[in-house]
Amino acid sequence: MKFSMIFEAQTADPSPEAERRVIHDCVEQAVYAEEMGFDRIWAVEHHSLTQYAHMSASEVFLTWVAARTSRIRIGHGVVTMPFGYQHPVRVAERAAMLDVLSGGRVDIGAGRGATRQEMSMYGVRAEDTYPQMEEALRIFSSAWREEEFEWHGSLDIGPGAVLPRPVQDPHPPLFMACSKHDTLKLAAELGIGALVMGFAGADDVRAMRKVYDEAIATRSGERFVSSEVNNHFSALCPTIVLDDAERAHRIGTRGQRFFAESIAHWYGNGPAPTGYDEDEDHVAAMEKDREDLVAKLHEARIPVRPVDTGQFNAKHAYGTAETAIAYVDQLREIGVDEVMCLIQMGTVPQEVCMETIRQWGEKVIPHFRALETGAA
Repeated sequence: MKFSMIFEAQTADPSPEAERRVIHDCVEQAVYAEEMGFDRIWAVEHHSLTQYAHMSASEVFLTWVAARTSRIRIGHGVVTMPFGYQHPVRVAERAAMLDVLSGGRVDIGAGRGATRQEMSMYGVRAEDTYPQMEEALRIFSSAWREEEFEWHGSLDIGPGAVLPRPVQDPHPPLFMACSKHDTLKLAAELGIGALVMGFAGADDVRAMRKVYDEAIATRSGERFVSSEVNNHFSALCPTIVLDDAERAHRIGTRGQRFFAESIAHWYGNGPAPTGYDEDEDHVAAMEKDREDLVAKLHEARIPVRPVDTGQFNAKHAYGTAETAIAYVDQLREIGVDEVMCLIQMGTVPQEVCMETIRQWGEKVIPHFRALETGAA
């Protein structure tokens, strides 16, 4: 089992000074993650989502981290693929350049960039996002595998060479952001790894793993985007770990509340989040938000799904290292290939992020490495 971290560059204070500080804080965390034994970092790509994500140019962030590390893998989790955001050949060129500079450490995840705010910034139509994401995956997987490349579909490209060539042959591993059963099935059909986002918890991860495995078992291979098939299943693990379990829980649930209300703001019509006091009952506040959302869905006669309410579930790895080990044990039993730690949330202080990384590196990750060694 692999261990990774994902970065949104969230900040409760969206001032330019705080924004600059949080981006540099994320770099510091990523570099420390390598020292503490993590296998990979992921960086999102979002646009114009104030507070929720200030990571708009993840290729620059990842290059900066790659230059300061030597082993940890560098992942796009994810690149927004619809053509309005960026041309697929530019994605291929930038990713290959990073693969060369990092010595073959790049992973590429695909996403839609599906908020109304992001689509309006780039002139992307919602109905184009899925087909263009899939076509973009096919374009740059082909571009990397062929010395002279051309493509004639929604876009007419080439002929020409896409340079530089990536170190990983024929190309870096491909993934897709998955928050719903339909996207998991699509990832399996396309032959790419699943980055399972969301706060719904271990029971939902178990259901998602089952959907992914069943889709893998029944696929024909006709829709594979590349000759290189990737069946890797990564699941989000929100976590804050301190020696003081109660404080870790307060800080973790406050960070999650900020995250959840940011989602409600940018993906729905909720108010912008605030910083909140650490000593508030954040679990009760999220439960109230959940009840309000369920009532609205029922009123609209819309079925309530875990993906809709998962962000209000606070049963995660918030506590001591033993709490985190117990939570990861559930993910290990489910068959998760990678535990993707979410530590950097908008209200979590930098010193708490760094201490959580240390605790995972010194206590949690070694526990599971020892289990794997014993099993071998």
